[in-house]
Order: sequence, then C-alpha cells, then structure tokens
Amino acid sequence: MARRRLAAEPTSRLAIWARRLALFSLAATLVAVVIVRSGALDIVPALSTLAGALVLAVVAILLAFAAGIPIWREGIRGIGEAVTGLIVGVALIAYPLYLGVKAYRLPAIYDVTTDPIDPPRFEAIARLRPRDANPVNYAGLYAAELQREAYADIEPDVTEASPQDAYDAALKVVTKRKWRVVDARPPQAAPPREGLIEAIARTPILGFRDDVVVRVRAAPEGARIDIRSASRYGRHDLGANAARVRSLIDDIDDALAAPAPDKKQPEAVKPAQAAGRGNSVKR
Repeated sequence: MARRRLAAEPTSRLAIWARRLALFSLAATLVAVVIVRSGALDIVPALSTLAGALVLAVVAILLAFAAGIPIWREGIRGIGEAVTGLIVGVALIAYPLYLGVKAYRLPAIYDVTTDPIDPPRFEAIARLRPRDANPVNYAGLYAAELQREAYADIEPDVTEASPQDAYDAALKVVTKRKWRVVDARPPQAAPPREGLIEAIARTPILGFRDDVVVRVRAAPEGARIDIRSASRYGRHDLGANAARVRSLIDDIDDALAAPAPDKKQPEAVKPAQAAGRGNSVKR
C-alpha cells in the first residue's frame, strides 16, 4: 500500500521579504552609523545611506502587515518571519519618530548662545570647519527670538569667582567630558584679555561634531561666563545645543562650588615615638 505524502504548507513570500528587508535595513543602519562616527566618508552620503535604510525599515513593516492577512485567513506559514520583520522595523524607526516629534515641538535653530547680542566667536574652529558646514557667524536676532521663546532659561552664568577660577573650572569640565580642545586662552588682567575655550563635542549615537566656545570675562563682582554651542550640519538641532549649554553651566557651577582639596598635614609625632627615635642607633 503506497504512502500518501502530505504537501508542506506554503510560506508567505511577503513575510519572507519583510524579514529580509528588515535585517538588511538593520545592517545598513549599523554601517551608516559606523561611517558617520569614523568620518570615513562625507556626511551627506553617509546620511543618505541611513535615510535609505530607514525607508527599507518602513517597507518591511508594511510587508509584515500585508503578510499577516493571508496568514490569518488561510493559515499558511510565515508568522515568525512577519513578526521578525515587524519588530526589527519598528525598533529602527522608533528613535527617528521620537526625533521627529521633538523637531515639530522645538524651533528650527542650530546655534544657541547665552549672549545673542554679542555671542562668543569661533576663531580657531572656524578654520577647521568644512566648507559645506553651517555658517560660523551667529544667525542673528531672528534666531535669538526663537531661542528666547523655546529656551528662556539659557542666559549668562554670573559668578562671584574670579575670572581665572571660572576659566579653570570651565576647562576642567570640558576636559572631563573628553571634548577635543582646539584653543584655550586664560584670562589676563594686564593687558586685559578675556578667557576663551574652543572645543569640539560629539553627539552620543551618530557622533556628529558640534562646536562649543566658552568665554570668561571679568564682572564687577566676579566673572561672567558665556557659552555658545552650534551644530555643523542641519537646520534643526532638536534641542541638543540648548541641553549642552544648560548642562555645561550646571557642571561649571558645581565645579566652582566644590571645596578645594585640603593638603594633608604631617601627622604629629607622639612623645614616646620621639624619645624612641632619639635613642635609636644610626647604622
């Protein structure tokens, strides 16, 4: 008696392609992040690669939903492939969607400073910026008004510390953050000169290079610290520069408020020990 062969259930091809596109999108995203952080290629093609990978992630999500209809109705195989494509695709676009919501709520500026009237200038960094980067000069009163409406707490840091102490605290914080210090000039009383620190910071994930300048000037009762943070690329910083200026001011204030380390005093010699030392025989 011949055995009857059971035909294997077909697998949804949409589910298979959903998984393939999602995994390819994941690989392309990782490659794009590595390229941007390493600086191996120009920023524009690297970002184009990242944008293309995210588009493929969206396509994978759509294919996963489309595959779910025949899988549910006809009972064919492919649920695992569809779920994999859906999870990977959603994971890839979740953070960009979050950034999109932030971009909608925040003003489209890329340069934030505590002194919009007389912003600290990029001098050494201006010679290092690529030609296709954002302008070095501050955007002007329009950007200042947008900044004031969105980040009203961004203002100069006036401290009772001396200009030299304020400069030392700022340089300590910048060094602790492992930013690349391009130029550092301490303040002087005679001839009068303001303190200036120019550094390059990098964003956590993609490693975009943002430029920071800290200016320290003498004030009637201490020192005034002004900070400027600007993105090299893009017309929208998604609030990153304001957050950097805010946290930098907080860290400088904490460094100024921290007590100076006490020098260890030599321990007093007890009388018995002193007597013992006097009776000891030198060899």
